[in-house]
Amino acid sequence: MSTGWHAELELWFEQKSEATRLVRRRHVGPLAVQRPFYPEPDGSAHVYLLHPPGGVAAGDVLNIDCHLSEYSKTVLTTPGATKFYCSENAPSTQETQIKIGAGGICEYLPQETIVFNGARASLSTQVSLSADAIYLGWDIISLGRPACGEAFTRGELRQRLEIIRDGRPIWFEQCRLRGGDTACGAAYAFNAKPISGTMIYAGPANENAVPRILEAVGNGARHVFSVTRLDRVIVCRYLGSRMSEAKALLRQAWEILRQSGLGKSAAAPRIWAT
Repeated sequence: MSTGWHAELELWFEQKSEATRLVRRRHVGPLAVQRPFYPEPDGSAHVYLLHPPGGVAAGDVLNIDCHLSEYSKTVLTTPGATKFYCSENAPSTQETQIKIGAGGICEYLPQETIVFNGARASLSTQVSLSADAIYLGWDIISLGRPACGEAFTRGELRQRLEIIRDGRPIWFEQCRLRGGDTACGAAYAFNAKPISGTMIYAGPANENAVPRILEAVGNGARHVFSVTRLDRVIVCRYLGSRMSEAKALLRQAWEILRQSGLGKSAAAPRIWAT
């Protein structure tokens, strides 16, 4: 029987008086939020998701559930990295569900996730959109801790992302990677690069969004950054060796997609500067 933390956080947002308000919250265990900040003139609520223990240990289960009513606008982020510790005896799980009503906009931009060597981490995100709702979100993953020479040679990472619009899936991907797998070093997969990032935009965007992103970020000798426009989503991917580089390039792409798709300039959460 698992003895880890079982934590739940549910948030309900509504558009009121030209601003999005957090009208209800429920939490069990070590998950919470600070009061929303309002740095943008359109009343978007910037909300920090807090996990006071600072890391996810063996047997921990974290469930985050966010509901946005029609025309609500939120930016959800975290104050620091999420760390999945070595967990030989039991998996560690984080599940996130986001439901966005008509005309709503949700930007889900957590800071990086660090999967320690020996961790058994499971990450799942499901986004449900009404017809004209917009979602812009990313996941940035570090396999091991390259800054201190720790590679991901043991353990397992499971990752799943599903985006549904009006009950029909428009994006789905999942992976299962074991520490030391051939894919970790193979040129067709991770190519011995420990840092990866994926950003998905589901919503309207100008035709020039993709070339603008490619021109802004480019590709370097030691990293790859790709942008793909599909029928209903724009997908940006990073693969490299430096977390600071991954975050900087994805942030550039986020700023362009904000301008192109949301029609407003970027307003980075203040916590990112600390």
